[in-house]
Amino acid sequence: MTPVQKLAVVLLAMAVSFGAAWQVQYWRYDGKLAKQAGQFQTDLDAIGNAANALARREQDKRLATEQAVASSDQQHTKELSDAQRNQALLRDRLATADVRLSVLLDATDSASGCDVPATPGAVGVVHAARRAQLDPAHAQRIIAVTDDGDNAVIALRACQAYVREVSR
Repeated sequence: MTPVQKLAVVLLAMAVSFGAAWQVQYWRYDGKLAKQAGQFQTDLDAIGNAANALARREQDKRLATEQAVASSDQQHTKELSDAQRNQALLRDRLATADVRLSVLLDATDSASGCDVPATPGAVGVVHAARRAQLDPAHAQRIIAVTDDGDNAVIALRACQAYVREVSR
């Protein structure tokens, strides 16, 4: 064998071994990359499932809050309606003189100059302290003021219930 042939055989052997080593490295790294890709996909699936579960929990909490607010709103609407109905009934009774509005008088106040008797007469059924009857027009205005106050209290309670429910 000539030195050129020997050199060619050595170069060919080196090229074959280099190619074989390259192929082995390719198989090893391909296996590692496939394993890493599988692990990455598993991690992504776990993250996605956790995000979906969190979104479901938050949506359930939001729906529960909406239902509680709607229920509270219905309750406060009913309270407001009942209060308005009671106020209208009281105004009607005052207008028809079915009921009269009176105030207690201070029996010790001598400066008022009011001579309402302390004892009930034959036509009265009041067995308490001295009272004075109010003019029906004044009584209507007082009832209107208390109606506004009742509406404000009911609206305030509704707002407070809403804030409590939303802030939970």
